[in-house]
Amino acid sequence: MSEAGDRRRRRPTSPELNRLRAEIDELDRRIVGLLNDRAELARAVGHEKAALGRRAIRDREREREVLLRVSIGNAGPMSQVDVLAIFRRVIASARALETAERERLQRDTDEPPEPPSA
Repeated sequence: MSEAGDRRRRRPTSPELNRLRAEIDELDRRIVGLLNDRAELARAVGHEKAALGRRAIRDREREREVLLRVSIGNAGPMSQVDVLAIFRRVIASARALETAERERLQRDTDEPPEPPSA
């Protein structure tokens, strides 16, 4: 292997770098957990909207409120553009989950009941 290849495999590290990366790894695990908690709540919102007879999945006014709130709450160092892009994606994911859940519920109610077993 070339000398450059050896250097890439043996990247310099330090206890501090390892500690910082471990903290990032822990935050990533927490972020994933929080995203999934949010997704479960979004599905529950979808169920409630359906129970209320609301046909529309997208609520642009609510989306604007969420984006405004996270924008106001962003003290940096992440840019507003980046935070808003992340939350737009989170919102789009929630809409996709709500759409899939509504379609699943619709299929379940459209299916004829199974005959009783003998």
